[in-house]
Amino acid sequence: MTALREYERLESSGIWRANLDVQRRDVVVAFGNATLVITDGAGRPLTHWSLPAVIRQNPGKRPAVFTPDEGAVETLEIDDDLMIGAIEKVRKTLARSRPQRGKLRHFITLGFVAGTAALAVFWLPDALTRQTVSVVPQSKRAEIGTVILGHVQKLTGPRCRDADGVTALALLHTRLLGAEAKGRIVILPQLAQGAVAMTGGIIALDRRIVENADDPAVPAGYVIAAIAARRGADPLASVLQAVGLRQTMGLLTTGNLPSDVLADYARSLTEADPTLADEDDLIAAFAAAQIPTTPFAFARDGSDAQTVKLIEADAFAERDEPEILSDANWIRLQGICNI
Repeated sequence: MTALREYERLESSGIWRANLDVQRRDVVVAFGNATLVITDGAGRPLTHWSLPAVIRQNPGKRPAVFTPDEGAVETLEIDDDLMIGAIEKVRKTLARSRPQRGKLRHFITLGFVAGTAALAVFWLPDALTRQTVSVVPQSKRAEIGTVILGHVQKLTGPRCRDADGVTALALLHTRLLGAEAKGRIVILPQLAQGAVAMTGGIIALDRRIVENADDPAVPAGYVIAAIAARRGADPLASVLQAVGLRQTMGLLTTGNLPSDVLADYARSLTEADPTLADEDDLIAAFAAAQIPTTPFAFARDGSDAQTVKLIEADAFAERDEPEILSDANWIRLQGICNI
């Protein structure tokens, strides 16, 4: 991306605060690949912010105060005019490159001008859902997922944000899903299902899964199981099926889903019974991610008929799996809620 290459060697000092309960600390700010990278004085990464999501809290004032997304408690103060200008320019460049609400509406209108009026009459609701899912871009999926996560946090408490733990969590995400995978894993104070996969690539985990485990294979297994439980279905489809035909039409024609509708969906998500994928599908998903099934099976219930099959089919029962997290990063991850 031209704007990023222009500033790829630009660095500045800043003052970062992980949350309202900790002291501010001096940091170094630099650009990553569509991210803002915040490191300590020794060059150790503290956190990565997605540049398209970064929000400036005090336009026109100095020092500039940025947050990683709407409603975030993290803040970053920068007094360097060149860095402030660079962040603003890159954010605008990335924003222009994303499908905007008006562009999405224009695209859909051109493609479906002859058929939109007939959709509700002649198409089955699932056909309309499939059509909508097929045209909603990743940026809009991420936006919807972020809004849902915000409503979920009102029910579960805010996600855990210890900086070292967040870095370790990002490494776990990369290890399980690959460096190019969209989305993120978040740890919530309480989540009855243990793990839930949301649209936009967001996977939420209950903090007890991390804190009570002896092995990173346990939270890794819950992540893989949550994704497999979708049975190949797009998570956005479950949102649209829940909100109904009218709201699906609204997303298709305007690019919007009302926040209060997503709040209702978030509540139903947190109250739903936990589900597991078919045993064979689950075993295949674990094998593809190179994660042992036994730690997850015992953490869930080693005496259950379904988990017994997972234990018996463990591809790593007699050999070591590729490292999931280093010991140091596993310790950091287990302390992610200790702030």
